[in-house]
Amino acid sequence: MNQQSDDDLLEASRRGDMNAFRILVDRNESKVAGIIKPMLGDTPEAVDIGQEVFIRFYESLDKFKGESSLSTYLIRIAINLSLNELKKRKRRNSFFSPEEAGMHVNADNEQTDWKDVLHHELNNLEAEFKSVVTLRMIEGYSTEETATLLNIPLGTVLSRLSRAQKKLKTMLANYL
Repeated sequence: MNQQSDDDLLEASRRGDMNAFRILVDRNESKVAGIIKPMLGDTPEAVDIGQEVFIRFYESLDKFKGESSLSTYLIRIAINLSLNELKKRKRRNSFFSPEEAGMHVNADNEQTDWKDVLHHELNNLEAEFKSVVTLRMIEGYSTEETATLLNIPLGTVLSRLSRAQKKLKTMLANYL
């Protein structure tokens, strides 16, 4: 069954074949995680959102018409749920420690892992910038694909990307 196309697996899933659905999840879970973790950090909420993406997908199997690819559909769900979580965090006015945001300093405190620093600073960006940076710079989607996934104009992607890069440059200057 692993050799079947996504379309065949979707049809089988719609008929209640949980093995087919599991294969779809396995094929797409790393891509979904690649969107969620840069936006939310390595947090329990990120794991919850990852699971929620596939719950929502399962609940909407009959509504998915294939107008976009399955991965695009799942990424849109992941982005929307991640943005909702970021709004909740902002409303709660919660403050995450560096450890909760995924930042770890090594034992001698002299050097910080740059990947962790970048993820920490990404968490400090506004959601509108974080989603563009995640898709374009981390996941490697083209500017056009990013615009399509976020359902925003190309010019907005370019503007947000430029502003996000300036903000990140300022934020990362503190570590140099």
